[in-house]
Amino acid sequence: MKRHLKQICLMALVCLEAFFLSCSGKKAETNQVTASSTKSNVLPEWALGGFVRPEGVNPIIQPRPESKFNCPMRKEPVGWEESDTFNPAATLKGDTICVLYRAEDNSAKGIGMRTSRIGLAESTDGITMIRRDKPVMYPAEDNAKEFEWPGGCEDPRVAMTEDGLYVMLYTAWNRDVPRLSVATSKDLLTWEKHGPAFAKAYNGRFKDMACKSGSIVTKLVDGKQTIAKVNGKYLMYWGEHMVAAATSDDLIHWEPVLDDQNELLGLIYPREKYFDSALTECGPPAVITEDGILLLYNGKNETNEKRDPRFNAGTYSAGQVLFDLQHPYQAIGRLDVPFFRPMADFEKSGQYVDGTVFIEGLVFFKGKWYLYYGCADSMVGVAVYDPQNKAEGDILP
Repeated sequence: MKRHLKQICLMALVCLEAFFLSCSGKKAETNQVTASSTKSNVLPEWALGGFVRPEGVNPIIQPRPESKFNCPMRKEPVGWEESDTFNPAATLKGDTICVLYRAEDNSAKGIGMRTSRIGLAESTDGITMIRRDKPVMYPAEDNAKEFEWPGGCEDPRVAMTEDGLYVMLYTAWNRDVPRLSVATSKDLLTWEKHGPAFAKAYNGRFKDMACKSGSIVTKLVDGKQTIAKVNGKYLMYWGEHMVAAATSDDLIHWEPVLDDQNELLGLIYPREKYFDSALTECGPPAVITEDGILLLYNGKNETNEKRDPRFNAGTYSAGQVLFDLQHPYQAIGRLDVPFFRPMADFEKSGQYVDGTVFIEGLVFFKGKWYLYYGCADSMVGVAVYDPQNKAEGDILP
């Protein structure tokens, strides 16, 4: 009852603020208030956060030129994580956080032109990482070669079933068409590739569609984040130019949700003059909460007059959207300002100098949430949220 009263009071304040702002011709920001001379990003009760960067530890994963790997495609040793290490997934194995990160070699220059492989780092405290010397997922002479070579395996998201099966959704990039693809593992070391997620849906209609960024819906079971069903099926949110949805009976073969015109159903879209004016790209596995299904996503700011002028053109920041649990394609809450944005120097350098925090890994560990993210397409960082100390989001500019 206390929680609901707090929400009602918050909504009343929001409506009052919107009224006065509309009278003055200004745009209302539904989760922004002003305290003294400092603008704060106050998160609503349904949102997760605020996340705090542990002092003096980031970035936690950086390129290692000395790492060598005998590439089965090039038939020679390559520095598989020589240039960039970024965009991490995360999950638990026992009492250990496992971070699966995208690593690029030095085979070319330019976004998407190097070959990507996926490395594994492990941590017992969520911060100090012990890394494997070799990648655990990579292009090879296998059933996925036509989809993965020469671009590689990119941007994983990983979730776990209650019986311990790990499901990875990643981008297979052959430098022609990016495809959202599926792999499974029991130990995070050996992966079985199942090919494009939508290959068999609707008689192959979407097999060759450009697609990426799959976020499987999960829930907390005995303190562990595990894959859950929604209305009798597994559900994922996916996409970057809009958030779409897909369902599955087996976590391997996925069927995109269509609208009444037999086209992909769009759930949310980029918004002009907001931080997500260019892209709304799904982040880590979504989480069922007492308020609904919470999806954390990556918003990219436009580079033209449609951009949010408070943030750099082209900046990647992180947002949150809440979907109704009974009607999971219906958004019932959405942040108007990012809860997490580039602030540190290493988040505003590298391949994306405009600034990038790209969230893909979320783990509930020892009573806290650990958020793993890519820093400017170059390194990996971590931020932590303790639910016992619910706080504001990042301070606005």
